[in-house]
Amino acid sequence: MSRVTKEINRITGTIIGISGKLILYALVILLLVEGMSRGYAFGHEVFYPTAMEEAPGTDKIITVPEQQKPSETIEVLHDVGLIGNPYAAMIQIRFYDYEIYPGTYTLNTSMTSKEILQILNEKPEETEAGS
Repeated sequence: MSRVTKEINRITGTIIGISGKLILYALVILLLVEGMSRGYAFGHEVFYPTAMEEAPGTDKIITVPEQQKPSETIEVLHDVGLIGNPYAAMIQIRFYDYEIYPGTYTLNTSMTSKEILQILNEKPEETEAGS
């Protein structure tokens, strides 16, 4: 190989190496920006939840049976359209020390996930049968 060919190969290799690094840096920056925006949106949903619909919304009757896990209740709430992000609701349960009591509840789609969990955190009034 001639000296000119070696020099061209060296320059080409340098350009390809720099281009590869720039592409890698661009991908890392893109992933960081996407991760930050999704993280912000998730945190916003945990601490400042939004309702699924504007008021007046739609009433939904939910029955929470005995021994049902909170994650199962959250999935039911998500499936009927009362909450948008079940993961954020699970974080809210842990962060705010909510407990979900069994019973039948009337909830509305204009309520936030935090409001719904606050209602589920209160023991429903027991009706006296036969007294």
